[in-house]
Amino acid sequence: MTNPLPATLKSTDLAVLWEDLSQGIAQVFKNESISKMRYMEMYSHVYNYCTSVHSTAVNSGPIVQGQTPSGAQFVGFELYKRLSKFLKEYLNKLLNEGIDLSDENVLRFFTKHWDDYQFSSRVLNGICSYLNRHWVKRECDEGRKEIYEIYQLALVTWREVLFSSLNHPVTNAVLKLIEKERNGETINTSLISGVMGCYVELGINDNDGNKGPSLNVYHEAFEVKFFVDTERFYKLESETFLASNSVTEYMKKAEQRINEENRRIMLYLHKDTLPQLMQTCEKVLIEDHLEKFHQEFQNLLNDDKNEDLGRMYQLVLRIPDGLTELKSRLENHIYTQGLAAIEKCGESAAQDPKNYVNTILQVHKKYSTLVQESFANDTGFVAALDKACGKFINNNSVTKVANSSSKSPELLAKFCDLLLKKTSKIHEENELEDTLNQVMIVFKYIEDKDVFQKFYSKMLAKRLVQHLSASDDAEASMISKLKHSCGFEYTSKLQRMFQDIGVSKDLNELFKKNLSSSNEQPLDIDFGIQVLSSGSWPFQQTFTFVLPNELEKCINRFTTFYSSQHSGRKLHWLYSMSKGEVVTTCFKNKYTLQASTYQIAVLLQFNNNDSYTVAQLFDSTNIKKEMLVQVLQILLKAKLLGNGDEYTLYENTTLSLFLGYKNKKLRVNINVPMKAEIKQDQEKTHKHIEEDRKLVIQAAIVRIMKMRRTLKHQQLLAEVINQLSSRFKPNVNVIKKCVDILIEKEYLERSEGSKDTYQYLA
Repeated sequence: MTNPLPATLKSTDLAVLWEDLSQGIAQVFKNESISKMRYMEMYSHVYNYCTSVHSTAVNSGPIVQGQTPSGAQFVGFELYKRLSKFLKEYLNKLLNEGIDLSDENVLRFFTKHWDDYQFSSRVLNGICSYLNRHWVKRECDEGRKEIYEIYQLALVTWREVLFSSLNHPVTNAVLKLIEKERNGETINTSLISGVMGCYVELGINDNDGNKGPSLNVYHEAFEVKFFVDTERFYKLESETFLASNSVTEYMKKAEQRINEENRRIMLYLHKDTLPQLMQTCEKVLIEDHLEKFHQEFQNLLNDDKNEDLGRMYQLVLRIPDGLTELKSRLENHIYTQGLAAIEKCGESAAQDPKNYVNTILQVHKKYSTLVQESFANDTGFVAALDKACGKFINNNSVTKVANSSSKSPELLAKFCDLLLKKTSKIHEENELEDTLNQVMIVFKYIEDKDVFQKFYSKMLAKRLVQHLSASDDAEASMISKLKHSCGFEYTSKLQRMFQDIGVSKDLNELFKKNLSSSNEQPLDIDFGIQVLSSGSWPFQQTFTFVLPNELEKCINRFTTFYSSQHSGRKLHWLYSMSKGEVVTTCFKNKYTLQASTYQIAVLLQFNNNDSYTVAQLFDSTNIKKEMLVQVLQILLKAKLLGNGDEYTLYENTTLSLFLGYKNKKLRVNINVPMKAEIKQDQEKTHKHIEEDRKLVIQAAIVRIMKMRRTLKHQQLLAEVINQLSSRFKPNVNVIKKCVDILIEKEYLERSEGSKDTYQYLA
């Protein structure tokens, strides 16, 4: 009995092997189920063939003369060819079934057979995995072109046979379905996603099939046509819609369409399509209609349509530099509205700081809310708001009447004074703090911050000296806010003033202890002082006059006490800032009069006589005549004194104590400044500001020239303005005058041969 041929030798004959293998592969591509044993049998056929040793191996690699192959030579080219031929024949038969189909029929055919084919190809790839790992890998490593792993080979074959013939009708059918969906019809999106998945999978890199899919097929077969189709569709729709609808309605439509396209990407298109799809939609739906958007933007601002403004912002934001025009229009609108709001207040705004500042804050709040909610706090729109507010706050109907941009900081300082005085209607600390934060919003936009500082400093000084501050915490908080905004130097004097008041409280207590422990006769009156640093307070030294005896004793006692505490210091008394209380016994009722030192000095004269001429009062008090006249006019107006004509005072005018004086209040404040005095004080403040500015400008010029040594005129102007812009806006003519002053003082000189160039003199 003869032995059968060994199984290994049987399986190496490709013709015999292929007959069985091809039957199994056909079963796989017919979607017939195969057992695990059958799968392993087919796998073994491929393995045995690839590892067989042949005396002549086609495409199995070179055999070097004199060398004996160690182990099996890997062969596979013939098997690879037969697999390729099988796939082509299978797909050609399939193509005949679908070549005449169109629209949804071709999509159903294409997607169904693609899913089946892809699954079968993966099974085939597993059967041929040994061939992939060895023969295919070696061929690819050696640079052989158009050799792929079996799954990749199946994809390439599909692309060459079925896809090349059907991609046009398939793509057209997909585009028709998408258009139907855009028109509101319900479609079978799985047909489109199946095609897209196929197009993406077919993107094999022909130079190296093992690199995986690219999007070249998807782009060329679908995307190019899709973008053209999208542009055509939306161009027609947008023009038609705008012809019969408002821009507001159109924006809702455009927003809806963009959202739909985003959802389309998520449902059945590749994510890489999104950027160009959005670019296409944005151009047709938004960019091509920007002019209409710009025109409507102004209408929406006028009508306060914040929701529509937000919608427009979100749409135009998509266009490069599309927001520039909107920012410009918003800036102009806020500026116009700000001017109109202040003008609406009328001439009274200049005399009513509260009304003026609140009007500004209302405009700012309205458009700040708009920028925050509708424009997403976009930095460009915030900048537009800031520019507009800066313009109308510093130049408006109020500043024009005053012929000065410094009117705004003056009114703001007065508003702060109203807030921080005891008479303020705001009692809650939180409410006051919020209002001060609002003040800082306006302060941010003021150009002449030095004007605010000057007025605020004078008013703070009066509040502190006259004990009119509503809250020490609020005063400290405001100073802290100004320091945070403008730096330590800006508030150094304000802080020192605040500190002096605290030191004075301690000093008063020491003085009272000293009086109680002294052997000297106690003072007849309740006497308190405030010692102020001469360089920190905005008060000028006042003239001396004849003090009443009652006050002179107190002053001498305190001067002696202070000298014992601080040697080498000299006290200068500010009588104009002092005040006290006088109790009357000459009228029907007993009144307590709150009066200035000068008023007290005049009133005490009437303890000796009931009538005096103006000249006699001048001789007895030695108060300056213009000041004495103002004091007497206040007393006349208060009906404490009387004469024939209370508005005209001459040296020989006789003034008498009005013994019939009556008042509903028993405590009467007569320490009220005259309007003429207030106006004069304001004029002095502005004059001091101008003088201070000249010194600040000169200091800036010297600093710049010391560093630069040589500089042209225009460059010097630019640097000075830049350095001082955070404090105030320097006038060019004033800078020129300051340069001339410094040349006279020999800090600078003009360069020879170049009159517009300056040199620093060390």
